[in-house]
Amino acid sequence: MLSRLCNMLMRPTTICLALVAATLTSVCPAQQTGTPRQFFAADYHKKIAALVKADNSVAWSIPIRDIHDAQPLPNGNWLLQTSFTNVIELDKSGKEVWRYDAGKTSDGKQVEIHAFRRLDNGLTMIAESGTTRILEVAQDGTIKHSIPLKVSKPDPHRDTRLVRPTPEGNYLVSHEAENLIREYRRDGSIAWEHNVGSKVYSASRLANGNTLIGTGDGHSVQEISPDHKIVWQISEKEIPNVRLAWVTMVERLPNGNTWIVNCHGEEQPQILEVTPEKKVVWSFRDFERFGNALPVAIPQ
Repeated sequence: MLSRLCNMLMRPTTICLALVAATLTSVCPAQQTGTPRQFFAADYHKKIAALVKADNSVAWSIPIRDIHDAQPLPNGNWLLQTSFTNVIELDKSGKEVWRYDAGKTSDGKQVEIHAFRRLDNGLTMIAESGTTRILEVAQDGTIKHSIPLKVSKPDPHRDTRLVRPTPEGNYLVSHEAENLIREYRRDGSIAWEHNVGSKVYSASRLANGNTLIGTGDGHSVQEISPDHKIVWQISEKEIPNVRLAWVTMVERLPNGNTWIVNCHGEEQPQILEVTPEKKVVWSFRDFERFGNALPVAIPQ
């Protein structure tokens, strides 16, 4: 059934979320430690994106091929992708209401998308790897603004990972292949740059002006000051009985804890919530429903 639905997702359609969820609630239950919580997660080995309820049942799910980003919208819709070449918006019923397809470069080479965001002004930020640009796209598909990115050797799969807007209206870009985070102004000039030293996956600007980084194959989480000092970090084997593998999404939660997505961990917890004192207060592990390629998880 999932393979048939996967084929359906290659074109605009209405996805029967309840039907897909029904096929997944009978598998081996997931393991949550700490206070149960609801969250979204996606894994591209198991080919699934799903909203997991606090009791570990699936509220809804869709089949995917590839995914590196997702965003819940204020109206209850979801912005996500079913492959690296598209971004779609699904309404509460699972109906596709918007789509952006990357297409190819002018010389016919592949373009991939690894980051996107619905902005406060209603435009959608799309970061294209291969064309080395950030686009701001209107609902009718019109490109309203384009920001060139500095990439030494453009590659559709390696130019960027996550891209996030800053309070100043700039964009923090995680350049995976170059081990760098760059903050771009709207004219494409660079406002700030930090060498992570690993295939970095994510960076977001915190309220205190620091930058929170998921270091990818650096196996760590770092909080960096504007002058490049590490003010807080969790290294690969610093948490008892946990090994950090490819650290992807990280988020500073309202309670001050840090949300960590631990991809390619080989039976390690796939998601963790850690206090400033580096104590695990919640974790999730499920290698039946999800697998070893879970790069996207978002608390709800």
